[in-house]
Amino acid sequence: MRVHMGGKKGRNVDYRTITYREAQRFKKEFEFPAQSSISVNATGTATLKYKSKKTNPNIFVQGVCENYIITAGHEIEKGRNFTDQEIRYDRHVVIIGSEIENNLFETNESAIDKVISIGNGKYKVIGVLKSKGSSMGGSGDKMCLLPLTNVRQYFARPDMSYLINIMPANPALLDIAIGEAEGLFRKIRKVKLEDESNFEIVKSDNLVNMMMENIQYVTIAATIIGIITLIGAAIGLMNIMLVSVSERTREIGTRKAIGATSSVIKQQFLFEAIFIGQLGGLLGIIFGILVGNVVSIFTEGPFVVPWLWIIGGVIVCFVVGLASGIVPAVKASKLDPIIALRYE
Repeated sequence: MRVHMGGKKGRNVDYRTITYREAQRFKKEFEFPAQSSISVNATGTATLKYKSKKTNPNIFVQGVCENYIITAGHEIEKGRNFTDQEIRYDRHVVIIGSEIENNLFETNESAIDKVISIGNGKYKVIGVLKSKGSSMGGSGDKMCLLPLTNVRQYFARPDMSYLINIMPANPALLDIAIGEAEGLFRKIRKVKLEDESNFEIVKSDNLVNMMMENIQYVTIAATIIGIITLIGAAIGLMNIMLVSVSERTREIGTRKAIGATSSVIKQQFLFEAIFIGQLGGLLGIIFGILVGNVVSIFTEGPFVVPWLWIIGGVIVCFVVGLASGIVPAVKASKLDPIIALRYE
């Protein structure tokens, strides 16, 4: 669950920024059995340097407290988390994403205890985050975390708004935790009883629902592209079969002359069209399985064979081959054997 300034529609509400004092007071007074953390965005265009190497100016820098790693769902792969003393006394230490480590350091070189430059400041690397991959147009592996107090001192700006993360000890208590958090923060912000809250609470399942909606749009777009591709493939296969009929006119005439019926000729060309369609589908399935395995290796996730999609692909390829072969097959079956034998 996240508490931050927002922009919900409705009556005119002053969604002013959440100050450091308000966030700290909330964290101190929130007695519900849950972990709470404070974070603030420093910049999204930082450049990190180590010796002669540097990153692109697109690194996201965030100031956090010692509980942020837990509440934000991150994991430390190497090194350690911030200590309370480092947060309190704005130490120049940093936790970096895995992609930053790969860009600044050699393959077998450890980033831990190395000193890197972030802007004009020097920071000692104490930890590396476990890779989470890219999503929503950005990458969590290209971020670095600094002590919250350090960001307040060296990245200060007038409109800084602080974000509060809350993670209940028991996920079943999420709704109760939201009610407790909203009540406490309304008290801290001195919101009158009859007024709406001048802050926004975002539940983790809301984020999941938002991502699922985006995935649905991607699925629809991919389906439309797939349909257009199938239509193009069907037209291409039909043209190939029509050319085949033209080039094999004498063969068709010879077969008819020695007793082949129109239905036999039709079945032959339909079979060839279906075979070509199934061959293309088989190659696509093999390629998809290989790519899926490669992706699962890089993401360290399990690889699942989508049997339903494979069966669906086989059926679709069969239908495309059948539809593409009907016209050429009918054309071949209706050829007059005498004319066909005289064809040059």
